[in-house]
Amino acid sequence: MSSPSSIDLEELNPEQRQAVEHVHGPALVLAGAGSGKTRVLTTRVAHLVLEHGVPPDRILAVTFTNKAAGEMRERIGGLLGGSPRGMWVGTFHALGARILRRHAQRLGWTNDFSIFDAEQSLRQVKRAQVEIDVDPKKWKPKAVRSEMSAAKNHLIGPEQFVRDNEGSFDLFVRTVSRVYPVYQTQLKSQNAFDFDDLLVKPVEIFQAHPEILASYRDRFAFVLVDEYQDTNHAQFRFLELLAADHSNLMVVGDDDQSIYGWRGADIRNILGFESTYEGARVIRLEQNYRSSAVILDAANAVIAENRNRKGKTLRTDRIGGEKITRVECFDERDAARWIADEVKRRYDDGPGLHNYRDFAILYRTNAQSRAMEDAFRQKALPYQIVGGVRFYERREIQDVLAYLRLISNPADGDAFERCVNTPKRGIGATSVERLKTFAASRELSLLEAAAIAPQSSEIPTGGARQLRKFAELIQSFSARAATMRVGDILEELIDETDFYMALRDEGPEGDDRVENVKELVAGAFEFDVDLLDELEP
Repeated sequence: MSSPSSIDLEELNPEQRQAVEHVHGPALVLAGAGSGKTRVLTTRVAHLVLEHGVPPDRILAVTFTNKAAGEMRERIGGLLGGSPRGMWVGTFHALGARILRRHAQRLGWTNDFSIFDAEQSLRQVKRAQVEIDVDPKKWKPKAVRSEMSAAKNHLIGPEQFVRDNEGSFDLFVRTVSRVYPVYQTQLKSQNAFDFDDLLVKPVEIFQAHPEILASYRDRFAFVLVDEYQDTNHAQFRFLELLAADHSNLMVVGDDDQSIYGWRGADIRNILGFESTYEGARVIRLEQNYRSSAVILDAANAVIAENRNRKGKTLRTDRIGGEKITRVECFDERDAARWIADEVKRRYDDGPGLHNYRDFAILYRTNAQSRAMEDAFRQKALPYQIVGGVRFYERREIQDVLAYLRLISNPADGDAFERCVNTPKRGIGATSVERLKTFAASRELSLLEAAAIAPQSSEIPTGGARQLRKFAELIQSFSARAATMRVGDILEELIDETDFYMALRDEGPEGDDRVENVKELVAGAFEFDVDLLDELEP
């Protein structure tokens, strides 16, 4: 493949062309949805190489996903007529790992260090807790890890975290301040980093070793960043250090699309870009190539209500399109019924023109799928959950339903095994296996055997005691079930087992799981109402 000598910019709109032709100094490209930001980034790289003679190995391009990095690399290669040799294109974490492979020994690690994934780091948190007698059952390792991760994303190391929190009134944070230094010491003793360290440790190296920072500043004369609205403080500092001398930093992002605050993203990075980089040029990509004017007008009207935004108005040349219908519904169940009816109506009115795959339903949180799924099942409409798990197949929902199955059918062994130690109550796998043997020898169900587990000499004493308590819990609810509504049973069951607390202790994902279970409870009360309606003469 021959290499082109120049880049044709005629197909770019004026704003895209401004961004591509920008050379020196900081630039903030506010790229609205569907405005061609990837095209701008890749074309600018090719323009720097072909029009300004910048060697590819002096350009650094950073994005957030491996897929996006791969696409960027491929498109740049297509524009240049071959792979941009020596150019660094990758995610923040991949680039951080690359820097650490070269300089980890400056921090006391060797360059052949291991990178612990989520499961490995979680096990390490638990080991750190056990080492200092912090009970993992009381202080969930996922929650502890989440707090440490947030600290790392703010570049708060274990020593500072201890200074800031060892006297805190918040018992959880004070407990984390005990675990964090031990966890980090254990990582180092194993010559390992966790995922957050891949962001934090390169910054530590740059700040502690000016000569290394100087070499990277000299190496990367131009830095480009995609999805800048999603950067956290560690990533902000990493870029700030690299670009401090030449300030040839172009960031592309959209403050209106910042949705990862829960994961550490700091919207102030993009809102304050012009304050951080004096004289920064701001270019707005407002031409949308994806949506019709009907959609954009509505989106612009809603987004304009946002506070603390840079401000832009998307426009499009695509006219027409069906008008937006706004429907006010009594509740989520009413809304789901309306949507199901509308899908059915449109499908029936246009045979051959509409397939069920032509319809898409967007909802804000996972818990909201429950009402939709119920409505679709009631009308026998096929559906597929994209990028997630069907509501009734989610782990926490299956766990709660297992309780109901066991309450209604004490002989259900599968349900027993699923909920006997959920939430954790000190019944390990060994106790359950020995209970199975004990039950088989007495020809009893697992629940019946659990009720007399202390009679078995094979089951550990602590496990046997907890098994009996569990059996008493289920038997109590089985007795109550005859006179209680399903919704009430669920509410009392969740309260008596501290189910919500156990889920919240799992960290950020636990809050979503709690909402899912609450939605299940709401569905149970709806079931009770429907049942009463059906029974009324």
